[in-house]
Amino acid sequence: MYDASMTANINDTTESITEGQRGAALGLSAYLIWGCFPLFFKAISSVPAAEVVAHRIIWSATFLLLFIAVTGAGKQFVATLRDRRTLAVLALTTLLISVNWFIFISAVISGNVLESSLGYYINPLVSVFLGFMFLRERLTPRQWVSIVLAATGVIIQTVMLGKVPVVSLILAVTFGLYGLVRKAAKVPAVKGLAVEMILMSPLMLIYMAHLFISGKAHFLSGNTRIDVLLVLAGLVTSIPLILYGMALNSMRLSTLGIMQYIVPTAHFGWAVFAFGEKFTMAHMVSFGFIWAGLVLYTSETLGVMKLKPATQAAGQVSEVQGLGKRKEERIK
Repeated sequence: MYDASMTANINDTTESITEGQRGAALGLSAYLIWGCFPLFFKAISSVPAAEVVAHRIIWSATFLLLFIAVTGAGKQFVATLRDRRTLAVLALTTLLISVNWFIFISAVISGNVLESSLGYYINPLVSVFLGFMFLRERLTPRQWVSIVLAATGVIIQTVMLGKVPVVSLILAVTFGLYGLVRKAAKVPAVKGLAVEMILMSPLMLIYMAHLFISGKAHFLSGNTRIDVLLVLAGLVTSIPLILYGMALNSMRLSTLGIMQYIVPTAHFGWAVFAFGEKFTMAHMVSFGFIWAGLVLYTSETLGVMKLKPATQAAGQVSEVQGLGKRKEERIK
């Protein structure tokens, strides 16, 4: 027969599974939206990258401030703005993410989505290496091999194509550094991005004013479709981040991290099959080495994920056994 504790455990497990499924759905939604970014920014490729980034920052700031106000997180947000140390850290991350966005949008506009996808493929391995360099995090033999394989892939592409994949490296390094520095801020994703966008908005507004005065602005120049898409740039930036933040509360970060490969894979697919970018033998060999490194890295992550529950379960069994022994001793 089931006792009350067993029933409670079953209910907790069911709730945990439901919460995990909800988190997975939210995380998947975020990554799918990010995966479609090349399509969105390709639709406004007639607008210079700098102007697109300006609109992306200004409208993101507007939407995120509204979201913070509606969710009642205003006090926490103001407290973040008053923290000088946090602001200094976020000022640096603002610069890094702005450069990352500019390079990515430039890559989409110029037809280099394949090269940008390479950057986001190697980003996890760059992040692992940065953790080793700056946070003194220990790397396992598999992680070292993964990094070497990724580096080999980049070198092969450089030699075979006769040029360094600059776009890939800048995207991977700037986003890796962004994550590294952002970690020091200890601010939730949505509030952090809102602060970053506010810090950059004055400069972007000055830039937009210059474009309007000089007659070079594409916004409100008579093309309603472009106007709407430029405003939506703020929404498509903010919504997946909000979904990602909600997913973090419902599932493991390591599980969510594995889902990140959806983004470069989607970008790779758009580049080759939708935009018709050339995928040569050099690309095949280069991507092959990087994919091999990612498979090794992911298998390592999955191994750690499986080990933790087993260790926790063993600890719980030992604890129960210990309680049983103590009860027997008391009865005796």
